[in-house]
Amino acid sequence: PYRRQRQMCIRDSLMICAALLAGGIGTRLDVGMPKQFYLIADKPILIHSLEAFLKVEEMDEIIVSSPKECINKTKDVIKEYELTDPRITVIEGGKRRSDTILNSINYTLENDYPKDSIMVTHDAARIFVTPQLIKDSVRYAKQYGAASAVIPATDVIFESKKQGILTDVPDRQYLLQSQTPQSFNINHYLEIYSDLSDEEIDKLDEAMILFHMRGHEIGLFEGDRTNFKVTRPSDIKIANAMLRG
Repeated sequence: PYRRQRQMCIRDSLMICAALLAGGIGTRLDVGMPKQFYLIADKPILIHSLEAFLKVEEMDEIIVSSPKECINKTKDVIKEYELTDPRITVIEGGKRRSDTILNSINYTLENDYPKDSIMVTHDAARIFVTPQLIKDSVRYAKQYGAASAVIPATDVIFESKKQGILTDVPDRQYLLQSQTPQSFNINHYLEIYSDLSDEEIDKLDEAMILFHMRGHEIGLFEGDRTNFKVTRPSDIKIANAMLRG
């Protein structure tokens, strides 16, 4: 098969793999289905994001994670929209985000990809990701070992360590909101992960927290305010308006 031939040609070199995280059930969106299948501008959320990654020629593998019960549905949707690119693979996600990322990493190792390869993680619900953001994420990960898209905080942020009471006002000039794509060297990730306690693993809401826990330098690059995560009903209205002009 084409994919196997391609792997044999580049197995000894650094590879670029994507973990497209589509394992949520969309509770906050409240649309009566896993949100990755919900149509925005007549196209499922998952397909919008997948198409952006397919435009990146440097991407060697695109691993789509799915809840176990939705794997066949995920494959059917991808087939329905005629995305037949051999780089696409659908795997079972995990209970936690960190489990899903680890499943994606394990897939690359089972297929003999070099451990020094780059993994690009992305929330499938961020449908406005651009190929340029993906490329920037890879470039910064190659330089720093780990990288994240960020945008400056525009509002004053209140900190409350006591419920309902203002306890601090951090200086806004130092505050950034994280986005995906977030990318990292797979070998570095595994080295740190193997050293974490169960309590620390439970805190891994996103990949960059793992590197921060062990003081690893993380490269930050400019994200995009349109690269928001479709999470609530109001986000659907905004996304539809943006896509339909």
